[in-house]
This record gives sequence, C-alpha cells and structure tokens, in this order.
Amino acid sequence: MKRERYHGNDIIRALTILGDFILLDILVYLCLQEFSDYTPKFFMEHNRVVLLAANFAMVVAEYFFHTILHHRRLSLFDIVARVFKLSVCQSVLMFFLLRVISDGGGFFRFMFVFAALLFVALFVVRCIEWALVSYLRSKGKNTQTMLFIGDDPANLMLYQDIRNESASGIVVKGYYADQQIENCPEQFSYLGTLADLDAQMEADRLRVNTPFDVVFCCLSHDETELINRVMNFCDNHVIRFYYVPRMIGNLRLKLIPELYGDVMLFTNRREPLTQMSNIILKRTFDIVVSLLTCLVLIPFLPIIALIIKLQSPGPLFFVQQRTGLNGRNFNCYKFRSMHVNKQADMLQATKNDPRKFPFGEFMRKTNIDEFPQFFNVLKGDMSIVGPRPHMLLHTEQYGTLINKYMVRHFCRPGITGWAQVTGCRGETKELWQMEERIKRDIWYLENWTFWLDIKIILKTALTIIWPDKQAY
Repeated sequence: MKRERYHGNDIIRALTILGDFILLDILVYLCLQEFSDYTPKFFMEHNRVVLLAANFAMVVAEYFFHTILHHRRLSLFDIVARVFKLSVCQSVLMFFLLRVISDGGGFFRFMFVFAALLFVALFVVRCIEWALVSYLRSKGKNTQTMLFIGDDPANLMLYQDIRNESASGIVVKGYYADQQIENCPEQFSYLGTLADLDAQMEADRLRVNTPFDVVFCCLSHDETELINRVMNFCDNHVIRFYYVPRMIGNLRLKLIPELYGDVMLFTNRREPLTQMSNIILKRTFDIVVSLLTCLVLIPFLPIIALIIKLQSPGPLFFVQQRTGLNGRNFNCYKFRSMHVNKQADMLQATKNDPRKFPFGEFMRKTNIDEFPQFFNVLKGDMSIVGPRPHMLLHTEQYGTLINKYMVRHFCRPGITGWAQVTGCRGETKELWQMEERIKRDIWYLENWTFWLDIKIILKTALTIIWPDKQAY
C-alpha cells in the first residue's frame, strides 16, 4: 500500500509534465497559425525547428522548475510562482536558441506574446490539475498516513497545522503516549500507551508493509532506547521518521540544524537574509528599483512641495530618528503630512488627528508620504520590504514590554512590510496590536524569499488605488 502511495505521486508528477509538453506543442501550433501576420518569416518556413527548440527549452525549464503539484502543502501563490518561473525560463531559452540559428526581425514581439500566453495557459491548466488532485485525495486516493508518538503539546500543534491543509490527502491515525494530551480534539485519536506501541512494533516486526507512511516522535531524551527502537523500525519498514522538538512551557522550540565548523549545532531561528546570495539579490533589487523610483519622482517634487507649502507652512520633508538594522538609529525621511508640532516624536497619528492637513491625510492613505524613503534605501539604511522602522520612544517602550521585540532588527527596516499588507496598520491602542505586528515581522525575516517581497510590493501598490482604511 505504501509503495502505491509514493508511486501515485510519481504518476501525478509524470502526467503533469507530459501535459505541459502537450500544451506547449498545441500553443506553438496555434501561434504559428493564428498570428501569421506577426510571426517571423523564419518561424513560418521552419516550423519543425521552432517546435524542436520549444520542446528542448521546455526540457531544460522542467529540470529547473518542475511541477510541485504532487506536494501536499501547496498554496495558490506557490503554483503561480512556479508556473511563472517555468514559462519565463522556457520562453527566454527558446528565444535565444532560435535567435542564434536564424536571421530576421520580429522575434522579441512574437516571443513576448508567446510567453504571456504560455503562462496563462499553464496556470489555468495547473489550477484544473490541482483541483482534480485535491478531489481524488478527498476521496481517499493518493493519501499519506501519519502516526504521532508522545503527549507533548508540540504534537497537538503539529496535528492542528496539518489538519488545516484542505484536500491534502493526509490521514492521521492518532497518537501513542503514556498520558492523553490535554484539550485534544476527538479526531486526534488516542491509540494507547508507549508499552502498547512497543508491543505493536514487535507484532509488525516481520511485516513488509505497515499502515503508516510518516511517524512524528516527540519524546523526552530520557526515552532514548524507545526513540532508537522507533527509528530502527521506521528504517526497516520504509517509514519517514521525524523528531518533533518538545515545548518548554508554552514556548515551542524551533531548532534548525547548522554546521559550526565540523560540529552540527541547532539554532532557534532560520534567517534566509544571512546568506550572501540572498543579501546580494535583495540589495541589488533595492538599488535598481529605488534609482528608478527616485528618477520618476523628480518631476513631481515641485508639485508636491507647492501643495504642502500652500496647506501648511514648514519644511517639505519630515525627518525623524528611527531604529534600524542591528538596533542602530538612522534619519528616516518622509513627505511632511502634519503641521509642525512638538509631539511628532512622541505621539502616533490617530484617525481624526488634528495635526494632519488635507493633502497630508491623502498622502498617508495612499502611502505617497513614504516615497522619500527610497533615498534611505539607496543610502543602505532601509530596504524596500522589511519590518517598518519605529520611532525611538516606541523601541524603548515596547522593547521591555514585548518578548522578542528586538528580533525584528536583525534585518533592514522596510518602506512596506508583511505586517502592513496583512492588516496590521494604524494606531496601536492596545499592547496586543503591537504584539501581532512583531509576530508578523519575525515571520517575515524567518520566511523571506524574493517572491515574498514581490508579493508584498504588489499588495502595497494596490493601496494607492484602493487606500487602506487602517492607514491614518
């Protein structure tokens, strides 16, 4: 049964890849037929060469960006990102292959249209395939069976996280422990004591197949002998074994392996932005986008300056010290959106704040007041995406009130951030509101990807068209 399940994933992946090639060939044929007026002459005269180049490019693209449809923990954004990478890689490689072996013009225009159509077609088909796979799994096909060991609350948290995945094909049989887990849902079945588990393993010792695919073990190190027996049993029966870090009180340890010389250690936080390749990628993107934004902003500066001056006497820019990378302070620049006042470094803006003038309120709602911070990005004080920098008074206050508050300063602060695009904006009247922001800031630095930055930037751009009601 276990081999059939794993083989099922192989079939899903193989059929999806085969479907990609069929879709590609159909699309190439339709483009050559339907867009003949815009198709390069070489393409019309050597359509077999074009088809061969398209398929070869797809082979390379599938190698680097193959389908992840068989994964059980998958989101729509994961699908969009993977399809985008696949279609761009295929189209760029196909373009260069055909450009090298042919002469003539019109290649770029044709390939740009082809790439857009390929992305749309692959995305639509992939969504249909995803819905079909989810349906089959909801009917008991292509399932993965899991067993938990131990009464630590960490097992319950992991179970709840797994059960939130809809139509994932995951079947949880239950858990073995000497004591039942408190506040455990009925669906998470108690199967017996650790002695019962030992007896079950002994009974199944000579069986080739077992009813489990994955085992999650969360036992004390005092149970070393039992843990070793479970691991050996899993190895001998083709079962994936995972050790779940135990909770200390209400704190769940997130231990991540890391080599320190030749010694394997465990750290409590994974930070993708400590890797040099990611640092270079993020910084390069920041510099390029900020330079372009500053150039575009130059013609609008006189207009913005004139409106601000007409509505409120004082400087064009508001400069305030904020806490940045590694807890260092820096001068943060914004278009001034309030009348000059002595409370600027002490009080947050409120919904009907009398300090705001009309154009200033418009700028705050549409994030236009943040544009001068692209200069902060060029200086290296900030990044385009990251935790929003707080004024020094808030850092001093919340640093003593909120656990792990200072962790957010392990990365550069941003013009926009994950907390801001997920609803955590506006005045923080209650402590829990700031705590929620800190949780999302820490989540961002632990889960950073380039595509996550792009997603946040796109969500922020939408607020210029549809202002956030919490922005004031």
